[in-house]
Amino acid sequence: MQIHRGGPERINVIDGQRVSADDLIFRLMGATPGEYKVKFIESLATPGFSRTVRGIPEYIDRDNLHLLRGDVVCVEIAGGDTLPVTAEIIKYAQKRGSATISTMEFSGIGEEEVNAISIEEADPGNPIVEYLLDEGVTDHLLVGTGKLIRDWEPVTPYVLDRVSEVMTAEILKLLRRKLG
Repeated sequence: MQIHRGGPERINVIDGQRVSADDLIFRLMGATPGEYKVKFIESLATPGFSRTVRGIPEYIDRDNLHLLRGDVVCVEIAGGDTLPVTAEIIKYAQKRGSATISTMEFSGIGEEEVNAISIEEADPGNPIVEYLLDEGVTDHLLVGTGKLIRDWEPVTPYVLDRVSEVMTAEILKLLRRKLG
């Protein structure tokens, strides 16, 4: 949302999560526990804001994939068995002509390098890469540290900040390629 001189005209944010007591960043920015995260994000785009931001407070699944729109679809899902829905989102978005990018696990304490890599160049031994390839996903970009949830590291805000930086840059590159 905070890109100046360029970036997307419209941002659709789809998520059914509500702000919890542990969501310090949302609370520091003024969100109220219990409020939908996406509706709070939408509220930041006050009148006169340079782009349209639409918050859709739903969890995405095969029954509402039609909500996905845009030249670039970014998938950032956490918690539980997320790979099946991630693969469905990617395939649906690509069928509609969207470029796709998703996270590929980003555990770490803050010293880890965050990389973007095409699925074709990623380590096929990584279980995330392996699953997506088995599902027929191609021409897709992955962002992460390469460390898995099974590793000992937690996810610190320092790693999240770097994932956000890389994800933003890669989305802008995909958007530029898509729009010429």
